Amino acid sequence: MIGVCLIGCGRAGLIHGRNFARGVIEGARLTALADPVSEALENARKELGDIPSYTDYREALERSDVDAVIIVSPTKYHCEIVLNAAAAGKHILCEKPMAMNEDECERMIDAAKKNNVKLQIGFMRRFDASFVEAKNMLDAGEIGDVVLIKSHTRGPSIPQPWMYDIRKSNGPLAEVNSHDIDTLRWFGQSEFKSVYAISGNYRCPDARSDFPDFYDNVLMTCSFENGVQGCIDGAQGVGYGYDAQTEIVGTHGVIRVGRTQEQFVTACSSKDGRIKTPHVTSWRKLFIDAYCAEDQHFIDCIEKDETPSVTGFDGKMAVRVVNAGNLSIIEKRIVTL
Repeated sequence: MIGVCLIGCGRAGLIHGRNFARGVIEGARLTALADPVSEALENARKELGDIPSYTDYREALERSDVDAVIIVSPTKYHCEIVLNAAAAGKHILCEKPMAMNEDECERMIDAAKKNNVKLQIGFMRRFDASFVEAKNMLDAGEIGDVVLIKSHTRGPSIPQPWMYDIRKSNGPLAEVNSHDIDTLRWFGQSEFKSVYAISGNYRCPDARSDFPDFYDNVLMTCSFENGVQGCIDGAQGVGYGYDAQTEIVGTHGVIRVGRTQEQFVTACSSKDGRIKTPHVTSWRKLFIDAYCAEDQHFIDCIEKDETPSVTGFDGKMAVRVVNAGNLSIIEKRIVTL
């Protein structure tokens, strides 16, 4: 059994923690927890079991029963944790965004290679059944050649206060739209050539005085090296629910992937004449199976000594686009990568 330490026990961290603690992932078990926030650590222990816990993740890395780590900390800490985990010989699944900049990504990739450990990045949509089927249809030529890919992610809740500082979070392009950026690369089978982005703060008045650069809404148009066109929009604090959808236009058709229904049921009432369909409220519900498949893939790659399908290079290229998009917002111009 591969022993796994969860580093970061917040909302996203607990998704991975539940998978390993409840025996959903074959060949692995949860052997340690780490989080600098004592309250988060205690809440995780209450739910996941009486597992050895540490406020300093470096102490967990010293355990002989920890073979791999799942890193779900704020982005600015990813590089440091990955470097230390790699030096300790632990395999690594690092949540997106991979890091703050390309230099950090390169250091993380080099550390994993030097210490002969796996490095997988948490783009779980690559493991979602619907997105995988869309990719298979594209590869089979169902809609001819890809012309345009449009993808959006919109979250219902107001961002955490630490996200207001773009220098610490890289903004919604990183926190929200990293998945869209990776999806465009994956479906388009090409690297970004240029981006142009505009943004604004429409829903977070508390951030305006201290963080004038913060944005909660962004639109980015893109061109790719192979000629494919792209468009990404992202939003935080939309209220109506969690919304993640992608549309691929080809020379002979279109593919749409993603759903908004919480359940596959629609109600029409004679009282008010309205059609009602419960909307998806959280990415934690929408992609729960994808997270399981992602975690299982990580363990399988360790056991079989195979390269993960989502690598550090994929994470670095998404970070490159995030940084280019933020530069485009600041300088109000097209940025060529």
